[in-house]
Amino acid sequence: MTPAGAPEASGTTEPDPIPHWPGELVSLGGHQVHVRSAPGGDDAEPALFVHGLEGSSRNWTDLMDLLRPVLACEAVDLPGFGDSPPRPDGRYSIAALADTVAALIRKRGRGPVHLTGNSLGGAVCVKITATWPDLVKTLTLISPALPDLRPRLDLVRFPVVALPRVGARLVRQYAATQPADRRVAAVIATCYSNPGLYPDARFAAEVAELSRRDSFEYAAAALVGSARALTAEFLRKGRRAAWRDAARVTAPTLVIYGQHDRLVDPRAAGRAAHAFKDARVVVLPRTGHVAQMEQPAAVADEMGILLGIPDRFRRLSQERAGEGKTQPVRS
Repeated sequence: MTPAGAPEASGTTEPDPIPHWPGELVSLGGHQVHVRSAPGGDDAEPALFVHGLEGSSRNWTDLMDLLRPVLACEAVDLPGFGDSPPRPDGRYSIAALADTVAALIRKRGRGPVHLTGNSLGGAVCVKITATWPDLVKTLTLISPALPDLRPRLDLVRFPVVALPRVGARLVRQYAATQPADRRVAAVIATCYSNPGLYPDARFAAEVAELSRRDSFEYAAAALVGSARALTAEFLRKGRRAAWRDAARVTAPTLVIYGQHDRLVDPRAAGRAAHAFKDARVVVLPRTGHVAQMEQPAAVADEMGILLGIPDRFRRLSQERAGEGKTQPVRS
């Protein structure tokens, strides 16, 4: 039976999803972050994955499974999300989050890493790569939250949530009046092109996780603080602006947009193709905001091209990504 508010099933019988990768708390001196790991082969190079707003390290489970023969994959929970406590200073700016992730890379001591970020995590990864180029070997961005002032109806809530003294109250009211299953379903409907692809077992687990987060005193502050950080980045001008950071990136870069993304306009692909010096930019058909979850095999296939092993993930892409070809913007 499908839970109330859950996305409708696709009508096909899918295998049970793999379990999420195990994790541990890693001390960074002043604070801790939770990191999940999927070990690779003997010669695997390190890779680090950074989730988006309202996400967690669990967003990378399937992609890490595809990449781990070649990459030693780790996914971090940003401060205040997943199983990571907030930073002691309560900061959620892009610069503060970038400092945390950069500290993790240094702590692990295996850099430079293949760095991948989605949405908010994409903005964080651009900041890291532009500021500390020695930490990053390649950069992959999936629907990066870089400034774009074209109106998107699903983005209206972010400036509202970011309002001082108003945002936290709205978040708490929403949590109090809407059951967890409806809130999870709303996020999936926003982030997926086809919500029916989301596995029932994962849906139930995310409902349980959201119910758990509702009891955390800092949960609303983390969401509001991150929404405020994104709003500030969209309005920032001058040498610290996000697109200027993109122009400073020298690492080989892959930028992936979803054709049906409701949050990041895929038309931004054109600007990305001009901004990044050494980039392959593609638009995935029938894909929403979280391509790594909705089309993990297609993302792995594109990352194989970036890594110089274009055929390594090809078979898995053909078997699991379904029909359709990527639309290259610039190779």
